[in-house]
Amino acid sequence: MTTDKPLGPNPVEDDVLERFYGVIPAGGVGTRLWPLSRAAAPKFLHDLTGSGSTLIRATYARLEPLCDGRTMVVTGAVHRKPVLAQLPELGKANLVLEPEPKDSAAAIGLAAAILYHRDPGIIMGSFAADQVINPVEQFQDAVRAAVHTAAEGYIVTIGIRPTHPSTGFGYIRSSGNLGIDCAPTAEGVAEFVEKPDQAAAEAYLASGEYHWNAGMFVAPVDLLLKHLETNEPQLYTGLMEIAAAWDTPKRREVMKRIWPGLPKTAIDYAVAEPAAAAGDVAMVPGEFSWDDVGDFAAIGRLNAASETNNLTVLGEGARVYAEKATGMVVSDTKRVIALIGIDDVVVVDTPDALLVTTKEHAQQVKKAVEHLRASGDTDVL
Repeated sequence: MTTDKPLGPNPVEDDVLERFYGVIPAGGVGTRLWPLSRAAAPKFLHDLTGSGSTLIRATYARLEPLCDGRTMVVTGAVHRKPVLAQLPELGKANLVLEPEPKDSAAAIGLAAAILYHRDPGIIMGSFAADQVINPVEQFQDAVRAAVHTAAEGYIVTIGIRPTHPSTGFGYIRSSGNLGIDCAPTAEGVAEFVEKPDQAAAEAYLASGEYHWNAGMFVAPVDLLLKHLETNEPQLYTGLMEIAAAWDTPKRREVMKRIWPGLPKTAIDYAVAEPAAAAGDVAMVPGEFSWDDVGDFAAIGRLNAASETNNLTVLGEGARVYAEKATGMVVSDTKRVIALIGIDDVVVVDTPDALLVTTKEHAQQVKKAVEHLRASGDTDVL
């Protein structure tokens, strides 16, 4: 890549929103949500909010008014059937299947490379399949502002205004307003910061200069690929070769030959952080609630407890009796679950695995998954 600014029509002469393409990376197992979330049925395929819509379906619906059919999903080959079942309107050209997971840089980079080969003037936005966002209208306003900012030659992240000093998220430090007419809230990005300790998180919140990094990126595809080429040349070269063959009969052969050898790395390390150091990253603050549904405590936050027993119950036909008990139950069986005199409990009942913990210890569930994998009990993973 040799260009410094996006190719394609001049945004002054063209509605930049018509160049926008949504990308939904749908990967990850969600180990902190085991045994509900499994390798064959990760969390984005579940309705975790009681809304009647799975997380990936809700993500697609949020983007559709902005994209009008221009939405690409990148997911594992093993998830092809359930993804298409939930998104029947998704065309074959917009479903990208990974033979095996290679982390976010490969997934997002491949989408960018394919779109670049189809039209180098595209501005793409990457939005994970497993996030809960409300209200949708404010999310869409932020995306529109991000698209207009990207058209000025930036990789744009949508930052979430912190509501508390969280140590579980990465942060983005602002460098001040950019003065972009069509995106008056857009700010420069000084740096991305890793997950802080409690004292640092409190200082970030007090300063007003930091936002949570929700992993939402909007960028001209050529600018994103330029930084990928600079920082991960092996990954860039492989993805561009795959993309060149993608819409040809050679796709399967090229993918099979190249994909296994691609390096694994996150998009933050491969593109966002070095691009920020180069002054090419901007941020649009998102004035909406956001949750990455990272554990069962999050599901408890997103689903109201019963007024009669202070217990959140999820699962069609769940059979739960509670007496002086608080917390949540997720049931995928017809087994009766009785809770008596216990607070803050988390019970997840599936046909082949049972989890009992508390919301306070919800982040530790991944340790059980690690133990099961190490001991060879992969049939329940």
